[in-house]
Amino acid sequence: MRALLDLQIARDLARDSGLSEADYDVLSNVSEAAGHSLRLGDLAAHMLWSKSRLSHHVARMERRGLVARQDCPSDGRGAVLTLTEAGWQAIRDAAPGHVESVRGNFLDL
Repeated sequence: MRALLDLQIARDLARDSGLSEADYDVLSNVSEAAGHSLRLGDLAAHMLWSKSRLSHHVARMERRGLVARQDCPSDGRGAVLTLTEAGWQAIRDAAPGHVESVRGNFLDL
């Protein structure tokens, strides 16, 4: 049941917004951070992803113009991920439909 639920919610998200679940997770977490910016290491830990996995996914999102990566001013080894205007718009556009899908396929049943 869980696999089918996850699959349906992911299909709805992709159909309605063009975002993958991973895209949505990254965008939603960064959008909730102060200044719409978050250290990559902190985001990886929060999402329970490896830094490598997140870095590869972020690179794909950067090419699509959804996020921007900058050097961390307080730590030369780290990087900070910031939503672009397109990324901020994408999460705002996707959120209502995603919430509706979760409710319709799970919460309201």
